[in-house]
Amino acid sequence: MFKIAFTEDTQISRALKIWLIAGLVMIFMQVIIGGVTRLTGSGLSITKWEVVHGIIPPLSEQAWQTEFELYKATPQYQKINQGMDLPAFKFIYFWEFFHRFWARLMFFVFIIPFGWFLFRGMFSKRLLPRMVVVVLLAGLEGFFGWIMVASGLINRPWVNAYNLTLHLCMALIIFGYLLWTTFIAFHPKPVAWASTSLKKWAWWIVGITFVQIALGAMMSGSKAGLFYPTWPTMHGVFLPNVLLDASQWKSDSFIHYDVNPFMPALIQFFHRNVAYVLSILILFFVYKQRSQGPVVYQRSRWMLVGMLVVQVCLGIFTLINCKAKVPIGLGVYHQAGAVILFGLALLSTYQIRTVKND
Repeated sequence: MFKIAFTEDTQISRALKIWLIAGLVMIFMQVIIGGVTRLTGSGLSITKWEVVHGIIPPLSEQAWQTEFELYKATPQYQKINQGMDLPAFKFIYFWEFFHRFWARLMFFVFIIPFGWFLFRGMFSKRLLPRMVVVVLLAGLEGFFGWIMVASGLINRPWVNAYNLTLHLCMALIIFGYLLWTTFIAFHPKPVAWASTSLKKWAWWIVGITFVQIALGAMMSGSKAGLFYPTWPTMHGVFLPNVLLDASQWKSDSFIHYDVNPFMPALIQFFHRNVAYVLSILILFFVYKQRSQGPVVYQRSRWMLVGMLVVQVCLGIFTLINCKAKVPIGLGVYHQAGAVILFGLALLSTYQIRTVKND
């Protein structure tokens, strides 16, 4: 009978640490690929989910024509891409295929080494249950991904914004959970800070950063940036008039967000102002910790401030360049910056949390 052996927290092998970092990099890249897939309108180019056969792309002209005909039956082709030629279809097909292929690759990168490390007893008692959770969440994320795609194959010519947001939030949860696990593997006993209030501030920053990224996903899903591509005001006002119209505050406005300007205005209003709140929180958080702790900890907090500045600038430039469509390059950089900012917020939190609460 197989009996699970464990190693000590302080003796985690270098191979396992490299595996954890590789997983983080792959999840980060998947978020980037997903951003490109979304902004190029590629997500609905593959109309079915095949776990095994889907690994191989069309290899003949006839196979490409078959896939193209399936796409022509979707609302996206009929309402948006009518008249698209085969080369253009191959471009959007590539990004959705690459997105799915990368997800499958991550599965093998996680599962095969996981089994090996488990067999060799290289996990500690703290790391093993965390990695089981990561694997389970990854499987759930694949399921949510297909639900998201399926939402755009029936009536709407694009994926449902709420499903898109759920898909990105799940990816962020997996990334954050794995990142925290990696912190434990590298530094199982972080320095414990005496200030409980700073720890609470750090968790507030993590939570609000997560909310802000979710709002960013809704911005993308509802194409909200195209409605008010101006800054610092929204077409000359702080609060758009549509949000002051009581008749717009009804369930239909939230459900059918793509046929009226209410939801895009609401999402963009919140996305802008949560960004201001988050910026103030981070700056105050770093100010409260000025010159405290070892140099390495001071550096991580200044990295947090630096990434905040970069992310705010990317957000503004992305918004003001939303002319007819969202700029793909800026949009992808902005999404990548959000994940990095979230990771740095978690790092700052881990560095000041007390050991007894691990």
